[in-house]
Amino acid sequence: MFSGSLLAIVLLVAGVIVLFKTVRVVPQGYEWTVERFGKYTYTMTPGLHFLVPIMYSVGRKINMMEQVLEVPSQDVITKDNAVVKVDGIVFFQVLDAAKAAYEVATLEIAILNLVMTNIRTAIGSMDLDESLSKRDEINTKVLVAVDQATHPWGIKVNRIELKDIAPPRDLIDAMAKQMKAEREKRANILEAEGLRQAAILKAEGEKQSMILEAEGDKEAAFRQAEARERLAEAEAAATKSVSDAIAGGNVQAINYFVAQKYIEAFKALAEAPNQKFVMMPMESAGVIGSLGGIAELAKEALDHQPSGNAPRTQPPAMPRQGG
Repeated sequence: MFSGSLLAIVLLVAGVIVLFKTVRVVPQGYEWTVERFGKYTYTMTPGLHFLVPIMYSVGRKINMMEQVLEVPSQDVITKDNAVVKVDGIVFFQVLDAAKAAYEVATLEIAILNLVMTNIRTAIGSMDLDESLSKRDEINTKVLVAVDQATHPWGIKVNRIELKDIAPPRDLIDAMAKQMKAEREKRANILEAEGLRQAAILKAEGEKQSMILEAEGDKEAAFRQAEARERLAEAEAAATKSVSDAIAGGNVQAINYFVAQKYIEAFKALAEAPNQKFVMMPMESAGVIGSLGGIAELAKEALDHQPSGNAPRTQPPAMPRQGG
């Protein structure tokens, strides 16, 4: 009785095991390889599958979704012998489960080694400045190389991104000093350009001012010359009138002419700057006599006017003094 129960339990367990070996469910996003006595036969896609126990078995369970690998930090020497620390990230996806399972032993380790080697090759062909400024170019070079190398493994490398390129601390300090010097240089250049432009504008303004001032002096000189010309014409006319009067026998015109010049000279002498005293160059009686001549001329002119135009009052003639 006991042996019969034990046999039943053994058969039940064996049946359960056979059932689990026969009915297999592949989850979404995975593919399983099927082996017949250890040899690859076919690949099971997601869903329900039935296998003959003992003869067929599941070989490798391959993740078909896009996966991410962290590239560890490594020291890389640039073309100009600068050492930088570089790390990154890789996005890949298995397209052929059988190749990914049987063409390479450790898929992820193989991909990481390929990426790290190609990063060293790409950065080693560039200067430090190029490696820091051309990260997209480095990503493209590494991606193309790694994708071609992993194609036989049934792998598609979608993206490779360098997360950080870190030069040594002393290089960072030197770069900071260089950048500061470049900024100061640009600032000095801009300041010099501003001063130069200001000087040019100032010179242009002074030039324009001098031109305008010269134009103004030219116009003023022209006006002064014209005024002197008019004054000379008036002087000539007055002189002619006096000459005509003298020629007509009227000697009082000479007194008028002399008195006019005398008064003008006296006025100029009195208006001289810092003039406190005025010295009379001759007797004042000569001036009064000349003024008397002017009065005589005015009287004669009034006597020759018609009676209808005669003024109501006549100024008294000033007595003549001296000769």
